[in-house]
Amino acid sequence: MTRLSVLDLIPVREGGTVSEAFAASAQLARTAEAAGYHRFWIAEHHAMEGIAGGATSVAIAHIGSVTRTIRIGSGGIMLPNHTPFQIAEQFGTLDALYPGRIDLGLGRAPGAGPELQRALRKNLHAASEYFPQDVIELRALLTGDQDLPIRATPGHGSNVELWMLGSSLFGAQLAARLGLPYAFASHFAPDHLDDALAIYRRDFQPSATLDRPRVMAAMQVICAPTDDEAQFLASSQAQAFVRLRSGKPGKLPPPIRNYCAGLPAQAQAMLAHLEQAAAVGSPETVRNRITAFTERTRADEIIVAGSTYDPAARCRSLELTMEALQTIGAEC
Repeated sequence: MTRLSVLDLIPVREGGTVSEAFAASAQLARTAEAAGYHRFWIAEHHAMEGIAGGATSVAIAHIGSVTRTIRIGSGGIMLPNHTPFQIAEQFGTLDALYPGRIDLGLGRAPGAGPELQRALRKNLHAASEYFPQDVIELRALLTGDQDLPIRATPGHGSNVELWMLGSSLFGAQLAARLGLPYAFASHFAPDHLDDALAIYRRDFQPSATLDRPRVMAAMQVICAPTDDEAQFLASSQAQAFVRLRSGKPGKLPPPIRNYCAGLPAQAQAMLAHLEQAAAVGSPETVRNRITAFTERTRADEIIVAGSTYDPAARCRSLELTMEALQTIGAEC
């Protein structure tokens, strides 16, 4: 069976608090670990009242404290927002706290307007141009395989698994050149998925840590006992996405039955476009969708995203999804 992992945005729901969001994320991670998921990643976002993962390394430490075996990490750290040295120290610290469990997924998109650039005291668009060199420097700070004028402590000699993230061809090309595993953000940007994976596999150059291409692909996955209930639960995520694309982001709203039917045609088309990397429905529906997507991508691992207003429904979705995929192995 293809490995399954979890991507969490630590959503803050309407009527809820940031503290409640962190508690829900911790319970989600415990559920994922018990169900057999391979890793649990948190994504870096800033200045969004509905997403609490801005201090990503701190949030990962929180998840590490309530789990024992599941790999934990970033999906991802947006490196232009930081210096390689700072990230080496942070993830070296995480590796010292939770040895052999830490992943560092790296992304290039700053995802920031002028206000955030001023708050971070960085020209993020200029910093993104140095992204390839910063990745090389960060890897050297962690592995010690280059003679650098400064050593990160913690960080130097740590056992952090680096991943390249992407939603375009750039990340695929860089991951191939550096011999890094590659994760594609198809759950929100599926357009270049097939071309990116083809380029990555074609151009992959073995490295000291990876001898062959390794691919992870992301899907929006909400599983419930019936298709109708799953679509109802998924309407919270759909509302959040439409609001984001409309320039009106906010906290995660309660679900609305038949939400998509009342949307303008343009919004319906936008959501329908994302369905090529989504599995929303009953266990049978989810099993069939994930199986077809895995056959299409030949991914070594699928990482499932998707938020529900009721945190317990997301936990149940993870359990049902894993049970559905394990059924395939039992039938073979």
